[in-house]
Amino acid sequence: MSRVVKDDLVRFSDEFFVARRPEEVFDYMVAPANLARWQTSKTYVTPLNDGPPGEGYRVREGTKVGPREWDQVVEFTEFDRGRAFAVEVVDGPPSSGRWTFAPEGNGSRVTFTGEAKSPPLVGFLLRRILERQFRGYHANLRRHLEGG
Repeated sequence: MSRVVKDDLVRFSDEFFVARRPEEVFDYMVAPANLARWQTSKTYVTPLNDGPPGEGYRVREGTKVGPREWDQVVEFTEFDRGRAFAVEVVDGPPSSGRWTFAPEGNGSRVTFTGEAKSPPLVGFLLRRILERQFRGYHANLRRHLEGG
């Protein structure tokens, strides 16, 4: 029996706590200068707009995973300080991500959801790889923000 794949997108997610206020976490994450600090696969990040980040803001990123390197342009598609932001690759391998922030105790509960286009037959493996990669990014983020 053949199976029809209706969707070639892989969905992945992560949820974590950061001992900083939602606005502080948000501000750190959206600053282009900080991106390569917490997303360690970035080799450079260059703003393509003047002024501070906001909805419609774009950056060009260099990414290196293993021996593979590529450039991409990423756009902020949602921008609500301290509550949520979302990004989409508009030039490069198709993917998107959204982070939401909620106050919790002395910090923030951050929820991440992402999507990436998957080559045929490797969606499950790609999802596991991306979930592990983003858990690592978010652990880096916590270390930078919590000073640990």
